[in-house]
Amino acid sequence: MENLDLSIITVGYKSAAYLKDLLESFRVARVGLQTEFFIIDNASGDGSLEMIEREFKDLNDTACTLRLIQNEKNLGFARANNIGIAASRGRYVLLLNPDMRLNVDTLTQMVAWMDKNPQAAVAGCKLQTPDGAIQPHVRAFPKLSDQLAILLKIPHIFPGVLKNYLMNDFNYSADARVDSIRGSFFMIRRETIEKIGGLDERYFIWFEEVDYCRSVAAANLQVWYTSAAICTDFVGRSFSLVSGFQKQKYFTDSMVKYFKKWHTRVWWVIGSARYLALAAAWIAEKISV
Repeated sequence: MENLDLSIITVGYKSAAYLKDLLESFRVARVGLQTEFFIIDNASGDGSLEMIEREFKDLNDTACTLRLIQNEKNLGFARANNIGIAASRGRYVLLLNPDMRLNVDTLTQMVAWMDKNPQAAVAGCKLQTPDGAIQPHVRAFPKLSDQLAILLKIPHIFPGVLKNYLMNDFNYSADARVDSIRGSFFMIRRETIEKIGGLDERYFIWFEEVDYCRSVAAANLQVWYTSAAICTDFVGRSFSLVSGFQKQKYFTDSMVKYFKKWHTRVWWVIGSARYLALAAAWIAEKISV
């Protein structure tokens, strides 16, 4: 397929039901584009790929190629996405979580916006919850103070401590250059991939998108948010099968790696606080059983 507009990459883990709904929305949203869609299964064992082969054969046609990849084990988010990135051919690459739902014009509007805004090396669109509310997702780059606050659960008592990090005053009705965006809908320009490569595979899950945005900034490129396209985000459904302690472990491990890479003088502070956070998460999980 020549002149491919968009390569979509979705990594799934025990997410057959969400993938089915996502692909149903893609059936309509793909109209008007030349696309390829990579579904990469991280050893789910839930019949995800068999379901797709059975129910979505129609997605392979002159305007679309559906590519199914089965990993023998759970490789994590970054490494699995890189498999798709390495094989992709589109002018743009969209990392799309399985618990997302595309509106009719999400993809066409986003591609059109990227075409008109060559300054955007990476971009994300307006995300909404299933009931139509705005899903905040623009973030400032992590700092030692706000990440320590998260680890020590300080926002539960003083929620305003994360106001700057969470960009609480951000205007989701206007386009803007930003530090980072949520990885659930993460569009990358082909030239950006050619310049800085794929995701850092040191991250199993979490922080890979903010790390990529940091790499974009380090390369003197820009990350943008746009309200030109809208996508529905069923936040967190992809991780519903992971225990609270395991989620905390993944999150804190990635946080330590991020600070070790980008803040070499203070990463050990985060590393020390990580143990306190893990101990608290383990105790909380045991108490709730």
